[in-house]
Amino acid sequence: MANGSNDAPRPALLITIQEFLKLESAGGIILVAMMALALLVVNSPLAGYYEALLGLPVEVRIGPLDIAKPLLLWVNDGLMAIFFVLVSLEIKREMMVGELASLRQAALPAFGAVGGMAVPALIFVLFNQDNPTALRGWAIPSATDIAFSLGVLSLLGRAVPSSLKVFLAALAILDDLGAIVIIAVFYTEQLSVTSLGLGAVGLGGLILLNRLGVKRFTPYVLTAVFLWVCVLKSGIHATLAGVALGFAIPMTAGDESPLRRLEHLLLPWVAFMILPIFALVNSGLSLRGIGLEELGHPVVLGIAAGLFIGKQVGVFGAAWLVIRLGWAQLPQGARWSEFYGVAILTGIGFTMSLFIGSLAFDGVRTLEAETRLGVLIGSLASAVLGYLLLRVLTRGRIAAEPLETFAAPAPRAAASQENQPRKEWKHVRKARRS
Repeated sequence: MANGSNDAPRPALLITIQEFLKLESAGGIILVAMMALALLVVNSPLAGYYEALLGLPVEVRIGPLDIAKPLLLWVNDGLMAIFFVLVSLEIKREMMVGELASLRQAALPAFGAVGGMAVPALIFVLFNQDNPTALRGWAIPSATDIAFSLGVLSLLGRAVPSSLKVFLAALAILDDLGAIVIIAVFYTEQLSVTSLGLGAVGLGGLILLNRLGVKRFTPYVLTAVFLWVCVLKSGIHATLAGVALGFAIPMTAGDESPLRRLEHLLLPWVAFMILPIFALVNSGLSLRGIGLEELGHPVVLGIAAGLFIGKQVGVFGAAWLVIRLGWAQLPQGARWSEFYGVAILTGIGFTMSLFIGSLAFDGVRTLEAETRLGVLIGSLASAVLGYLLLRVLTRGRIAAEPLETFAAPAPRAAASQENQPRKEWKHVRKARRS
């Protein structure tokens, strides 16, 4: 009996943890906790230890090959490459069998994503047009954080039509695709021709593995590691190696698809380890000496206004236009007011905005604090207003469908597509070699 009483709390605690991780908002809650922890530590006597940890030199040497970077850059260049593997897997799946599989399906989130990137960028430029250095951050408010935005939306449970969740997931995925293009085109350093040539060999290896129909992950991962090193040394941002790996993984029909298996494998690691670590090392903002002058800095205003005003105006305006033109339709079961509430949530740009900011102002320490402050203000304002508005609008609504778990939102959105008639899988058969 004694042993039984001692063992009893363990299953209960394990069950509690498992149930928490199944919550739609679990990933977002952990991200917020890590952000709060970083803010707390950097504004305490432990701030020196925090900065020392970020600057901790980490070196990997294999013969003449030497990669030496501070811990912060290992997170931003290394761990985030894994995050981009997951992003590219989601994009590829959605393009083949999901919400982006046809032009009509993709029209609404696609136009919404374009509007949601263009208007915030324009607002940032208007605030910072006289500062060439600050203008490098024009893309910071253009991003939507898929984990945070869907986490906030999921707090409303079944009151929100699932079609709005699917729309937000598809828009955020396209937003990430836009961010990938922006990083590749606008945030690359001086290029090394030799490293680029070797990187091209690695990319060719991934394509060859795909064409040969290789389904084991090991050859892909080894080739991708080689590609990551080459890209890192070339001057192009190393996370693009993760994008290449994700698109190279084959997708076939059924749950045994290599793409689906890798996606399910990476999801918990990305949601509950990689993104929280990224938030912890990138959210440290010292609040000492921050007053009206700092709050009125053009970079802060440009980012905050771009996220809070630009995203909702750009997404809602572009979506309204494409619906009025008859190219798309409002998500099923949703009202215009609820759609507007979701448009506000797209202003939560936390993870990707901070990441782009770290690239835009790399080495410009005078603008790092302003970037973090602007992202925090704009994202927090979007989260609070979007949640409160949707809370009021959906009060008393009873959804017809059962409550779904959106801890892994994009794959869940696509899961419903996999139960469609076999004609949906024609996209897969045509693209098996892609």
